[in-house]
Amino acid sequence: MKKILVIEDEEDLNQTLSFNLENEGYKVTSALKGSEALEILENASPPDLVILDLMLPDMPGLDICRYIRSKENLKNISVIIVTAKGEEVDRVVGFELGADDYIVKPYSVRELMLRIQAQLRRGEKESSKDTPDDEPNISYQDLLIDTSKHKVFLKDKKISLTAKEFTLLKYLMKRADKVQTRDNLLDKVWGYDNSVTTRTVDTHVKRLRSKLGKYGENIETIRGVGYIFNKI
Repeated sequence: MKKILVIEDEEDLNQTLSFNLENEGYKVTSALKGSEALEILENASPPDLVILDLMLPDMPGLDICRYIRSKENLKNISVIIVTAKGEEVDRVVGFELGADDYIVKPYSVRELMLRIQAQLRRGEKESSKDTPDDEPNISYQDLLIDTSKHKVFLKDKKISLTAKEFTLLKYLMKRADKVQTRDNLLDKVWGYDNSVTTRTVDTHVKRLRSKLGKYGENIETIRGVGYIFNKI
């Protein structure tokens, strides 16, 4: 049985989420405050996924995301952050800290359930396969992806990417000069099917471009379709 930790300070919403998740067959633990969540994370067996509201009464939710990614026994937990409409800065920082996805209030429970299912499926796939030691590196001019070390270099200088940014860049560069639709990227990078509506691809591409220097321009938006990494 998959375990989910709900960190949400609105008590009614917390109870509603917990009720629906339990009905879906998940084992649910909930916290109304950041301090309660940290105590659970420190003392209980790690959950498989965390639903994290960024606006908590006693501490920023981003601090909890940072804590999760800093701990060896917690860093592989899937994290979905919950934000209010317009909190783009918090979403961007959340991705920098390693959040896997975000959802904006108000949201439908069904939409959240679809995202949870997709994240857990993807987590199972990633844990069941290892990257082959002999998988070739991927490069374009001064941009290098070291696949075995899970690192990206620009002119021999390491670029700090989140796990999702790394996977997205790797996927685009392996398929350079071929258009990748948003639906395809959601499927292959996030594990979502086309029933999930999200702007997370666009948000990640925007962040990725900002980190790649001049090579950010190689990631071209194909309006109404998706993205392409241009080598030609």
